[in-house]
Amino acid sequence: MFLNSVKTVILMAALTALVIVIGGYFGGNQGMFIAFIFALMMNLISFWFSDKIILAMYRAQEVSRNQAPQLYSIVERLTSQAGLPMPKIYIIPSRSPNAFATGRSAPHAAVAVTQGILSLLDEEELEAVLAHELSHIRNRDILIATIAAVLAGAITMLANMLRWTAMFGGLGGGSEERRGGGLELLALLILAPIAALLIQLAISRSREYMADESSARLTSRPLALASALRRLEAGVAARPMVEANPSTAHLFIVNPMRESFLVNLFSTHPSVGRRVARLEKLAREMR
Repeated sequence: MFLNSVKTVILMAALTALVIVIGGYFGGNQGMFIAFIFALMMNLISFWFSDKIILAMYRAQEVSRNQAPQLYSIVERLTSQAGLPMPKIYIIPSRSPNAFATGRSAPHAAVAVTQGILSLLDEEELEAVLAHELSHIRNRDILIATIAAVLAGAITMLANMLRWTAMFGGLGGGSEERRGGGLELLALLILAPIAALLIQLAISRSREYMADESSARLTSRPLALASALRRLEAGVAARPMVEANPSTAHLFIVNPMRESFLVNLFSTHPSVGRRVARLEKLAREMR
């Protein structure tokens, strides 16, 4: 878990460095500052209201203890063990098996599961999945994802502004040496947004590994999560979530969309095979 935390810090630093590098090519610091502030405002608005937007997008319905006693009991037990406040619990009317957590902080968190996952997994597997989602809340992954999105968004905006500035007569503010040649400019325009996206995806994958490990330690049953991941992968392959939006795919415990070359290339999730292998190794260490 420590190594994944270090990796996240390094990746976040790389995103910040990209912002600084592009800023050096674009009209001095003022252009960089404007793009960063705009990206920050857009992402903070998204961060503040994203839980309501996402839950509405998937037609999730809040349930009480009386409506879903087993689900409620598992979440209540896990939050007590993890020292978290009780989140709101939602059920998504989809037969595709999956789950996600959302909310800007632990006191404002929500956990959502599909009808498909409730009928597919046994109690130990479901507990492991819910522990994974609660671990995202405890590890502040939603906040980290938002910061990464702010930086990646700023990089993309700076690249777009740089493109238009170059088309309409120059790159005011920077010296000739800092502007570099045409190839250097072209590399920034094309490669910087791609690099930002790839770094953002790497951060997401790193946090998935952390949530897997946190779940295993919280339940003391890493193999239950490994089994759940295998069954979820097969379940999504047989019945992908047709209403899934690529912009929210990173929230789910497994990618809810039908697999393809591009989906795998730009996946926000590590492969299930790698996640299972890590959990099996952790199970041997915990004996």
